[in-house]
Amino acid sequence: MACNEMEGYALSPLLDWKEIDLVVFDVDGTLYDQRRLRLAMLRCLLAATWQTRSLDTLRTLRTFRHVREALGDHPEADFMRLQYARTAARHHKTEGEVRALTDEWMERKPLPFLAGCRYPHLDTLFAGLRGAGKQVAVFSDYPATDKLAALGLRAAPVVCATDAGVARLKPDPCGLLSILRQTGVPAQRALMIGDRFDRDAVAASRAGMRALIRAGKPHPLFDTFRAYDDPVFQPMQSRPA
Repeated sequence: MACNEMEGYALSPLLDWKEIDLVVFDVDGTLYDQRRLRLAMLRCLLAATWQTRSLDTLRTLRTFRHVREALGDHPEADFMRLQYARTAARHHKTEGEVRALTDEWMERKPLPFLAGCRYPHLDTLFAGLRGAGKQVAVFSDYPATDKLAALGLRAAPVVCATDAGVARLKPDPCGLLSILRQTGVPAQRALMIGDRFDRDAVAASRAGMRALIRAGKPHPLFDTFRAYDDPVFQPMQSRPA
């Protein structure tokens, strides 16, 4: 299935786990409480700001996030370079300086906090999915391998938007299509679980997959849930021995 040859999937009213062979999880905001993590990181950033007497790091990271969002909304070729180049231009830095800053503050420093931010019941859900013969994969816009290890979760394959064979941000579905190819699972038997309608749900629809989105209220087009002990997950929740 080519990246530009996609159809939306008409959702069933109810999720029948017997029809699902592959579950693909997003990471940020889906596997852990992103708000809690950002508060923890904000405390670290404020401490660093106090020590350096400079808001430069805080402002640069904020610009980087805005640039990434814009590149998701309006895709361009070579987004991996543009995300650094555009941020660097706005803050009079080199691309290498922006890359080092984002790697430090967005990839490495959050890792020790992730376990404390993980949503409840995910360990038993992952175990239950595998026990039921389902494949569990991950597709994230950011590198996810170290985050999964910090969260104490396992998935395979783990695909991110910065992988050489993908190089596209959600809602582009190329990462999902890569997972489907690697697992050999048809799109109609795969499910994407995420936390954003405009990214995860749209990417899933474009790949021909169903989507289940963590949200505070229902959506007219996509199935939603509030927590991993909701009734929709009960058939897949393993019970501790």
